[in-house]
Amino acid sequence: MRPITLALPILLAVAACKVGDKAPDNTATQAPAAPSLAAPDPLAAHDNQPSPQELPDSEARPVMQAQVVLDRLGFTPGVVDGKPGLWTRNAVSGFQEANDLAVTGKMDAATTAALVQYQAIPATRVVTIPDDFAAGPFVKIPKDPQDQAKLPGLGYETLDEKLAERFHTTVATLMLLNPGGRPAGSPGATAASPAPNASPSPSPSAVLDPSAPPVSIFHAGQQIRVPNVGGDTISSGSVSDPEWQATLAMLGVGSDQPKAARIVVSKSKGTLKAYDQSDKLIAVYTATMGSSHDPLPLGDWGITGVSHNPKFRYNPDLFWDAKEGDEKAMLPPGPNGPVGVAWIDLTKPHYGIHGTPKPETIGRAESHGCVRLTNWDVARLAQMVSAKTKVHFEA
Repeated sequence: MRPITLALPILLAVAACKVGDKAPDNTATQAPAAPSLAAPDPLAAHDNQPSPQELPDSEARPVMQAQVVLDRLGFTPGVVDGKPGLWTRNAVSGFQEANDLAVTGKMDAATTAALVQYQAIPATRVVTIPDDFAAGPFVKIPKDPQDQAKLPGLGYETLDEKLAERFHTTVATLMLLNPGGRPAGSPGATAASPAPNASPSPSPSAVLDPSAPPVSIFHAGQQIRVPNVGGDTISSGSVSDPEWQATLAMLGVGSDQPKAARIVVSKSKGTLKAYDQSDKLIAVYTATMGSSHDPLPLGDWGITGVSHNPKFRYNPDLFWDAKEGDEKAMLPPGPNGPVGVAWIDLTKPHYGIHGTPKPETIGRAESHGCVRLTNWDVARLAQMVSAKTKVHFEA
């Protein structure tokens, strides 16, 4: 079992990622709504507990099955979508390196043999969307920072988006796994089938109101098929901050994470690797870092602190692409905030490792100099690091 590490005390005056003279901070944060943790999480994997016979999937999905296993082991493919690509190759390469296999990035014979012990873990599972998880609130996020600053939080715009982050995937993948609104493998689950109990069409007032959130495809009480991501157990008493605990549950991230002695961020490979005290590779995440305007600051750095559900001080003077007339603003916390659910502050001023409101862009889009991860990956990493963790940025 992975050793548990608690996050560093929050620093209230940490530097921002090219975004301000002060902050992410977490004073008076508003964490997004999440299922109650007093009762067992109905969306959790519960792989070590007996479960009733589940509706079989309509197909095997071998790539997604490998992604699910690698995601559980800490070698994450970013979004679990059943597609081979850069993210999956990075995850496979990490597993190979950690297990002293030839690093090819391919599911070769040796790698397949090493993963045989996990073959009983299915690629997908069927869950029922709980009422409290579907309750929201869901609010359309305006593009202008000054308008964002007026909101109580930068949460999810739709239940669809929230479900996708919970299961480390995309809305498009959830639609693929649930043709016609039914779990793949169920009678009548075809792309041409109408979705039973589908969300109603938006009312005329909602259409006329540009601030109204988009209508969700999925709804409370609906059975859906999702990627079978796991490692989502939050041990009792392991997380002292209830808002952060709710965020971990919302993202399907467990509290049992290994301790990272050093982190290596590679610009050319597009990866963040974490190693333990014995220099064993314990995690690999695909990352976005730097741009031609804000290059990754190569060299050795340290960690000054970790902020959970941080607020964000927007400073247009530090953005090369800021619009003329933009003013400084304090943006509220939330998974759709500029730095996502966590900020790992570095000794390099204005630089950090943080989450993102657009997980599908990781590894495919530039950043403003910092290192961006998916929200679920940065939530894991935030529990692994400490002020003793060394950070190295390489070309």
